[in-house]
Amino acid sequence: MNGRQSPAIFPEAVRILGPRPLLVCHNDADGLSAGVILLKTLQRRSVEPILRIVGKGENAYSRDFSAEVRHRVAVEGITGLLITDLGVSSDLPMPGLPTILVDHHVPTGIPQDATVITGIDDVPIPTSSLLAHRAAAACGPAGDLLWLAAIGIIGDMAEDAGFAEMAAARAGSGITALRKAASLVNAPRRSSSADASPAFALLAKADGPKAVLSGAHPETALLLAARAEVKAELDAARQAAPRIVGPVAMVKFHSPCQVHPLIAQAWSRRLKVPIAMAANSGYRPGWVHFAARAGGAGGEVDIPAFLAGVRPPGADEQYGKGHKAASGGALRIADWNIFVRSLGFGPEMEETERAEAA
Repeated sequence: MNGRQSPAIFPEAVRILGPRPLLVCHNDADGLSAGVILLKTLQRRSVEPILRIVGKGENAYSRDFSAEVRHRVAVEGITGLLITDLGVSSDLPMPGLPTILVDHHVPTGIPQDATVITGIDDVPIPTSSLLAHRAAAACGPAGDLLWLAAIGIIGDMAEDAGFAEMAAARAGSGITALRKAASLVNAPRRSSSADASPAFALLAKADGPKAVLSGAHPETALLLAARAEVKAELDAARQAAPRIVGPVAMVKFHSPCQVHPLIAQAWSRRLKVPIAMAANSGYRPGWVHFAARAGGAGGEVDIPAFLAGVRPPGADEQYGKGHKAASGGALRIADWNIFVRSLGFGPEMEETERAEAA
């Protein structure tokens, strides 16, 4: 079962995870929805996984996460790994531990000892939440989980891709409620705490998007507060003006919230440049996080390939992943300064070590 597989393999593949798997998911709408779908699917098979949602600056293929997994295996008796919406890499967190990846990103490598459920060769490419739903449907009735897949599809801006499941969810739940719920569950991961656990809990207990929005559950208030914080930081970041050098327009600001992808997306629509970048020196002390999006003159630009050509020496696994039109990364200050100089920018885009203590 190793290598790329379709969701139909899930009922057979899931047996390798054992009775106590670790379920790891991304903290955006697509990752959270995929995580909830997979959680409920496992529970329906009498398997109770341990949940792990990635937080600020975390990566499922980092050394720190690998150390955590090894510790959990030793102390908690973890019997397998189920990872969704966190990319596909040949460097597994713990080689030899039964592992399933459910993911829609372009792989940076295909692991030899894992089952990779992907639709990367499909047109259109299904989101992680849609892959999770198709995996759930292969195990048994999953109509009650369809709205969760739609939340992820909308959150990953694939609402108009033509998925039959999206049309069915729209008819069953209403597009307005689905859109509002997707926006709401996306808010916590952009907040200064980046704690998406209330969003996951809300999706897990709600029976549809209207329940997410109703306020009947206490998590809704937490999500609304996170959204208000993000909006205030986004409004402030919008005041920064971009500078353009060659194919890149860059805007730089300082915010504890993950608003740089939103700023990059906004400028990509306004500027006739191949690549729009937004750099945030305040998201994590000692680092500059940046987002890159294909601009109005993007054409066939491949942003991960572009970033690979200007990769600074200290870049790690957080650098240059994603899609052809949407990528980014995180660099320590010294590497950030090398990076912007290689792009042709001057001192105005560099950062000082003072940000490490901020």
